Amino acid sequence: MSKKRPSLKHPRARAFAAQNGRCYYCRQPMWKNDPVAFCNRYGITQRQARAFQCTGEHLRPHKDGGEVSTSNIVAACHCCNQRRHRGRKSELAPPDYRALVMKRMAQGQWHPLRLGASG
Repeated sequence: MSKKRPSLKHPRARAFAAQNGRCYYCRQPMWKNDPVAFCNRYGITQRQARAFQCTGEHLRPHKDGGEVSTSNIVAACHCCNQRRHRGRKSELAPPDYRALVMKRMAQGQWHPLRLGASG
């Protein structure tokens, strides 16, 4: 029988607070518990807000022995987390992925929405 993976809930919440509610990769604001308030704040739909939901991201993947610890878990928006793991034969290291995301953000090619700095 396999061991149950530890919950990311508390490390994710700590990372969210430490990062001032901003995604580790794209620096866009995220929501943790209240999508309606987030939608009202930024004038977006709940469907649009899904991309900005806070997720826990292992810097060193669990499959490679990465632990559920404060030093290994960052808060990433759903969009960045999903894109990091989708369609790549090998994942970019977090600093390389972050550089790619920031480059694409600067070119207006990452998130379809840009949320204000008031987050």
